[in-house]
This record gives sequence, C-alpha cells and structure tokens, in this order.
Amino acid sequence: MTTVSSIESKDVHKIVVACDAGMGSSVMLASQLRKQLKSAQVQVEHTPVNSIPADADVVVCHVGLADRARATAPSVVLIPFQVFIGDPAVAKLVSTIKSGGTING
Repeated sequence: MTTVSSIESKDVHKIVVACDAGMGSSVMLASQLRKQLKSAQVQVEHTPVNSIPADADVVVCHVGLADRARATAPSVVLIPFQVFIGDPAVAKLVSTIKSGGTING
C-alpha cells in the first residue's frame, strides 16, 4: 500500500486522533478539534493507534506513535504533534481546513 502524504482540505470529512490506549489526552484533543472544526462539517473521533478506521481522511497522533499509526493506516495523511494542547502542527491543520488548501502530512 502507498503512503499518502497530502490531501485537499475539501476532501477531509473524518479526522481521527490516535493514541496509545484510547483515553485521556487524545479525548481532550479530539474534543478541542471538534469545537474548532464544527463549522467545517468535519467528524472528529479518537481511537487507539492500532484501531484506526479505514474511513479516516487524516490521523493526528503524538510523534511517539507516528510509526505505529503509519503501519496501521498507510493510506491516510498523518499529522504528528509534540504537545497535546496548542501544538503548531494541529493549529496548522485546523487553519488549513477552515481556509482551504493542501494538508501535508
């Protein structure tokens, strides 16, 4: 399977916040993204990194889980981040979805 590295913002319908166990910080981040993207009609879910659904368009996960996320969902754009709240990569994702353009993983 080919690794996907970009997607047009208009084609993003589902974002998955992947984490190690499926609880805690990822739930907070998913909730924050849901609020920020409410007007964009984008569905946001959180899930364990080994259970990323096939219909995800973008996966957001901590850099420490990026390799596992790529192995689980190689055909999805991956946005790795360093910090759960206020990370520039996540802010850029939200901004690009709202304003339009290409999302690069």
